[in-house]
Amino acid sequence: MTNPCNTAVIKKIFKRPLAIQWQIVDKETIDEIIIRTTNTRNRLMLELMARGGMRVGDVLNLVPADIQERTLVIQNPKSGRVGATVYVPRKLLVRLTDYVKANNFNSDERIFSISYVATWSMVKKDGKLVDIELRPHDLRRHAATYASRSGTPIEIVSKVILRHADLSTTQRYLGKVNDSKAIRWIETLYG
Repeated sequence: MTNPCNTAVIKKIFKRPLAIQWQIVDKETIDEIIIRTTNTRNRLMLELMARGGMRVGDVLNLVPADIQERTLVIQNPKSGRVGATVYVPRKLLVRLTDYVKANNFNSDERIFSISYVATWSMVKKDGKLVDIELRPHDLRRHAATYASRSGTPIEIVSKVILRHADLSTTQRYLGKVNDSKAIRWIETLYG
């Protein structure tokens, strides 16, 4: 007996899509975008995504009560856990705290009260400052790739920066390494 779904037409209709290979934005480009972004709110949002590996929804749901001494707390992370901790550079945490104080937010009031769509538009506009097509998730992907290529163990990238439950999810973020980068890494390691 043959499988009726095992025909050329059915295979063509239901074939598995190719895996998407994301373009990874380098550190210099991200730094240039952040420097050129003059609006304090927008700059903080970009930095939280690019330096803290935060998702857009996590950034938009931040409230002043989420700011701790050295970390940020995500109350309802995508993972479904009770909470998640985000580690960001101290100077970014200081600027975020100053922004909250300057705008006199209540402890349960959203710090960035703009929509998801407005955030997308803001990121795309800021990417055009350096003539690239930029999406919010590119910033999160940058955080992971930059950390990984700077020698951070993949377990730290996965569990701490991206807060993934599964290591294989993180590996999709890191992108392929071209030949020149592979040679440079080998020379650096064993040179």
